[in-house]
Amino acid sequence: MNTTIGWTDETWNPVTGCSKVSPGCAHCYAERLALTRLAGKPGYPGLPWTPENAERNVVLHPDRLDLPLRWRKPRRVFVNSMSDLFHERVPEEFIHRVWVVMESATSHTFQVLTKRPERMRRMLEWACLGGREWTLPNVWLGVSIENDRFVSRADALRETPAAVRFISAEPLLGPLPSLDLTGIDWLIVGGESGPGARPMDSAWVRELVEQADAGGVSVFVKQASGPRAGKQGDLPGDLWARKEYPK
Repeated sequence: MNTTIGWTDETWNPVTGCSKVSPGCAHCYAERLALTRLAGKPGYPGLPWTPENAERNVVLHPDRLDLPLRWRKPRRVFVNSMSDLFHERVPEEFIHRVWVVMESATSHTFQVLTKRPERMRRMLEWACLGGREWTLPNVWLGVSIENDRFVSRADALRETPAAVRFISAEPLLGPLPSLDLTGIDWLIVGGESGPGARPMDSAWVRELVEQADAGGVSVFVKQASGPRAGKQGDLPGDLWARKEYPK
């Protein structure tokens, strides 16, 4: 799927569907698409993304696994923009198959983002201990952190074998005074978009950018909060201009 997400070039969804685990999920854009434009299409039963519906909503698409191998032009690929690869309904065997494809598609860079970093850490630790090398140079691993209550996700990420580690502070719903960026290579910051978007204070963004600069972390400021994605809104120009990638 082509995408308007500013920090990637393409999305690849070998899994679709999810269930909500924290406040950042409340206005999930992927759920909104699944309940409207995509409802009734293969993999989208049109049910709210609640834990009770996860068995029907989380759908594996083995027919999509080889898509990146067909793309000749190198690109950054956001893995599972419409799901979470480490959702508990996704079998380990299937995650392994996704990893094999990423290992083979060396011309692309894959960006894997999760709100379930504990499972990701366990799987990659086990794989490495078992002699299977999952720390691939073209695979970036990231976690979503929306408020200070969930900064522990960064701790789990730090303990995960990875070539590049990143944090997506989006939707940023409050300041993150407890966030430790040690061992983090990339920080994405963005407000919520869509109907009922919750506000983001530019002061929260500036604090994060200053912390990232002090630690040598690359910064990508994606958007202000508001009804439309990817807009500058009330973000000061110097923050809006930050569109960096990991070195």
